[in-house]
Amino acid sequence: MTSAPHPGGRFVGREHQFPLRIYFEDTDFSGLVYHANYLRYMERARSDMLKCAGIDQREAFDNGEGVYAVSELEIKYKRPARFDDLLCVISTVEHLGAATVVIHQRVMLGDEMLTQARVVAAFLSREGRPRRQPKPWIAAFETLLPKDS
Repeated sequence: MTSAPHPGGRFVGREHQFPLRIYFEDTDFSGLVYHANYLRYMERARSDMLKCAGIDQREAFDNGEGVYAVSELEIKYKRPARFDDLLCVISTVEHLGAATVVIHQRVMLGDEMLTQARVVAAFLSREGRPRRQPKPWIAAFETLLPKDS
């Protein structure tokens, strides 16, 4: 069996762009996207961003190195998405610490920002304690930081 090509997003410069379509199941009784679904879209986009950057979270977990967990989340909703909208989640790395990475995410409908969030992900040991991120991961993130960082 051959492996399927990687579906999902891609990097354009230092921005990771993750396209998605809104399905009926994403909406609530009013026909608008349910607020918690934006967190799911952003999670998918972050996971895809890491994969596209060469960061293999599953291998790190399987090897006992650690795993990312969201330690902070700040989100602002501007306008809701609707059934069949074509959205794009744009993710950029804002800051890198020894055990954390800060990612800014925007959910876009064309040129209009619908939702934005600032996410702090902490790299944790299996015991749930913060630990340094693997050196190759830090190197990958450093290429994605703004030039003035």
